[in-house]
Amino acid sequence: MLLVRMQFLQLLSRRHGKLEMLFQTPFCQKQFPYLSLTTSACLCNKKEKGNSYEQVDQEKYKNLVRSVTSYKTSAQTPETIFEEDNLLYGPPDKCSPPVGAETKTPRKWVPLINSNKRIPPLNSDSSLPMKIPLQKTKMPSVTRILQQTISPQQAFYLERWKQKMILELGKDGFEEYTKNLFLQGELFHAALESIFLSEETAAKEQMKGEDAAISGYLSSVQHVLEDISDVKALESAVQHETLQYLGLVDCVAKYRGQLCVIDWKTSEKPKPLLKNTFDNPLQVAAYVGAINHDANYNFQVSCGLIVVAYKNGSPAHPHFMDSGLCSQYWNKWLLRLEEYMDKN
Repeated sequence: MLLVRMQFLQLLSRRHGKLEMLFQTPFCQKQFPYLSLTTSACLCNKKEKGNSYEQVDQEKYKNLVRSVTSYKTSAQTPETIFEEDNLLYGPPDKCSPPVGAETKTPRKWVPLINSNKRIPPLNSDSSLPMKIPLQKTKMPSVTRILQQTISPQQAFYLERWKQKMILELGKDGFEEYTKNLFLQGELFHAALESIFLSEETAAKEQMKGEDAAISGYLSSVQHVLEDISDVKALESAVQHETLQYLGLVDCVAKYRGQLCVIDWKTSEKPKPLLKNTFDNPLQVAAYVGAINHDANYNFQVSCGLIVVAYKNGSPAHPHFMDSGLCSQYWNKWLLRLEEYMDKN
């Protein structure tokens, strides 16, 4: 019997792979049926499980939706919509700009600084800031030019923000909301003007007694006011005699020793960077050029300052524009001015 078994093993060893198949085949036969049975079991479980949504607490789900949708309040601004879209879809313009787009120059070049303007000696007697009233003329204003040459991207987001606000507040509610924003801005500018025209002690007392609607804004800019001196103009009209446009300058004064066109802005959302202020740098550059080419002003300016004040009283963000930055935005302003002239 032992001899027969040895001969059988020798015969198998002569044929390569037969011995391995003898031991592996039963193992494989156990694996494939096992996988097949497992899969069919899963399919049966899915069929017998039924609709899992029927087990959801519908009332709890409604409360969740209500809590999420109620989070959107009237504090939403075009800036927040920009951030939401950038988060969900990425930057709206992913294509590279055309070659030479940044170096485009206007057809009619007018320098920012007026080399022909004569600056008389300083007169110590004229201590009051200039305040020239704005006259109605056919010349377009800086604000109108910027509004009518806004980029399609910004126009889209502004319009969408407006429609969202109307859906939330209603048409009358949205009109009331914008009316209150303009009113707060006017009160804020008027308060700053009275502060600059008053004595230092009187100004501090006035800041304490201001209306609650603008008290936060005044507290926000308090640290900036400490760096402002030698105020030369307040809420004063300017016009560019060559390019034929006009505007109303908030303030012209020295900021940390540099004479600047100062533009006061209010915001409910932080704007720590200059790019967060959208077209405000172009507006400041336009005012700088207008002052330098306006015969009513016996001085020239080469710098700008945008101060963003916050309603909650947090420290304002001052964005200083040196002569180099003003020159860059002056070039962009001339292009926008040409675009407006071409349209009209």
